Amino acid sequence: CFGFPLSIFFIVINEFCERFSYYGMKAVLILYFKYFLHWEDNFATAIYHTFVALCYLTPILGAIIADSWLGKFKTIVYLSIVYTIGQAVLSVGSINDLTDHNRDGSPDNVAVHIALSMIGLILIALGTGGIKPCVSAFGGDQFGDDQEKQRSTFFSLFYLSINAGSLLSTIVTPNLRATECGIHTKQRCYPLAFGVPAVLMAIALVVFIIGSKMYKKVKPQGNIMLQVSKCVGFAIKNRFRHRSKEFPKREHWLDWASEKYDKQLIAQTKMVLKVLFLYIPLPMFWALFDQQGSRWTLQATAMDGDFGIVVQPDQMQIVNPILIVIMVPVVDYLVYPLIKKCKINFTPLKKMTVGMFLASMAFVAAALVQVQIDKTYPVFPEAGQTQIRLINLGVDPATVQFQPQLQSVVVAPNEATGYMTFETSKLQLHITSASLNKTESLKLLEGQRYTLAFRRALLHIDSKLTLDNITSKPEEGKSLVRFINNYPFPVNVTMGDMVFGVLNPLSVSNYSAIPQQKWSYIIRASMPLSTCTVHSEKFGFGSAYTISVNDCNNFKLNVTYYEDIAPNTVHMAWQIPQYFLLTCGEVVFSVTGLEFSYSQAPSNMKSVLQAGWLLTVAVGNIIVLIVAGASTLNKQWAEYVLFAALLLVVCIIFAIMASFYTYIDPSEIEAQFSEEKKEDKKDQDGNEKEAEADSRM
Repeated sequence: CFGFPLSIFFIVINEFCERFSYYGMKAVLILYFKYFLHWEDNFATAIYHTFVALCYLTPILGAIIADSWLGKFKTIVYLSIVYTIGQAVLSVGSINDLTDHNRDGSPDNVAVHIALSMIGLILIALGTGGIKPCVSAFGGDQFGDDQEKQRSTFFSLFYLSINAGSLLSTIVTPNLRATECGIHTKQRCYPLAFGVPAVLMAIALVVFIIGSKMYKKVKPQGNIMLQVSKCVGFAIKNRFRHRSKEFPKREHWLDWASEKYDKQLIAQTKMVLKVLFLYIPLPMFWALFDQQGSRWTLQATAMDGDFGIVVQPDQMQIVNPILIVIMVPVVDYLVYPLIKKCKINFTPLKKMTVGMFLASMAFVAAALVQVQIDKTYPVFPEAGQTQIRLINLGVDPATVQFQPQLQSVVVAPNEATGYMTFETSKLQLHITSASLNKTESLKLLEGQRYTLAFRRALLHIDSKLTLDNITSKPEEGKSLVRFINNYPFPVNVTMGDMVFGVLNPLSVSNYSAIPQQKWSYIIRASMPLSTCTVHSEKFGFGSAYTISVNDCNNFKLNVTYYEDIAPNTVHMAWQIPQYFLLTCGEVVFSVTGLEFSYSQAPSNMKSVLQAGWLLTVAVGNIIVLIVAGASTLNKQWAEYVLFAALLLVVCIIFAIMASFYTYIDPSEIEAQFSEEKKEDKKDQDGNEKEAEADSRM
């Protein structure tokens, strides 16, 4: 088809569906850990990066299985089955109603959900990692030696399908997660967010199998990684055996393998180890890069996602692939040529050093954003403290004196104070309003917030103390609302589809989460003789409000809004600079690193360096989970600064290591060995002929 083997279209479609499945699931994973399994941030981050590390460790296993045992086709099929089962198990494990037998909205047995989720993720890591080194290589196998141009076009299509799959899934699955679904109680729809990637993976498997008869299947030819490992192992063992001074030293420690392995393999292994040595500092870059899906997504949950349309916190990850599509051609066709015109020797290792520096600066930007977010957080009571705020629902100003603290506060009509913090004790309040007085004793619980609403009646002051029952900012950027009845008789209150029930005078409803913050809802108050309505204001992300139902005029309801918790005021757009810096770092680090590795590797050992490169990603994620587990830093911005500083130090070390590196051309070295082999063969043939002539004489 157009000069291409028909089989490659099945491979491209398979890759698109698989990448959609992986990135779609991964986009919502950190929020699933935090809001469904209710893990705290550090533990959720540690498990997330453990999963990513496994995804980059298993490619080595997949390559060994494919090259030494099953071949690429069978490895892809078998591990894709494992992959699909893993996605299905994860989706089932996220069904809230699976163990919610009492239908209270929370799983009765969280351990079942955790077990299913972990089994699913382990199977996914084995599947996605195992097929990673096989699919692209299997696609390359479909072309003949005379189809080099078509093979190059295939790899472009292949990587386009990867980016298309990741881009679409990062848009789609967060929206699926943000919807509500459930049999008995409505919850964030994680089963759908994980279920759609599971279906896509099943489609990927079916499409790949359909093309089975069209594929060119190369038999396993042994794994070069195992040969290199054996060569290195034998050299170390042989050197240890001959550690005595009586044995002369050799030029390189790998030369101790010459008793068993030929010179060419040893020379090629030296080239590979020289590059692998430069890989040692690289995991620190990936430790920062992969936090886009964990720490940065959690950061976005405390920000304002109103871009005209509501952007979910996990959708901000889409900025990276969009910027990649823009930045790669800009850097290749504009930035690098300009640097070359300035006659600056911008070598691959220098590019990688700049990439590390940019990633470090991205985390400095993230820290600055976090500082601004921290300023918007409300202060909640600590141990031994209680907070109380006052709402004057009357038409006259009032003065409230706290005893024994003897603190006085003037509260204007239809106004509320902020939350005031006291040491937990039995407080007495003395309220004075329009020549009326009231003294009330309050018994408060420590670590809680209270609201005291009051108003002047005919000959007395009515008051009602309410436990707010909220001691943290609403999760996931949700907004909460409750109503207080300022009528002298019961009122039935609804807002949109939310029912707050019949409220007695001065009584307060429970908080309810608003489905869509940027919508306006109809507030309806049903009274004995009439029903009044009014359109609500639009609510901010991560906020909480108390709405006072006051009176009705011509069937129009009069309400007053009291802000219990201020909405998120730092916009998600402020994350774009840190994404921009990190993406620029990725372009000059990751793309250049792969090109450098391939240019410095022998032709038959590029897979060894590919495995080493993937290993640096895995180790980088292990670094994150170690820091997340061991860090004693209380502030998230401080952790960002710590990572930025660590990468900056590593960047300097890498620059020093790179300055000692000498670039080589592996093809020239291999050509020399080929010439030597030809010469040796000629000499051998000549010796054989002489021996034959001598025997005849």
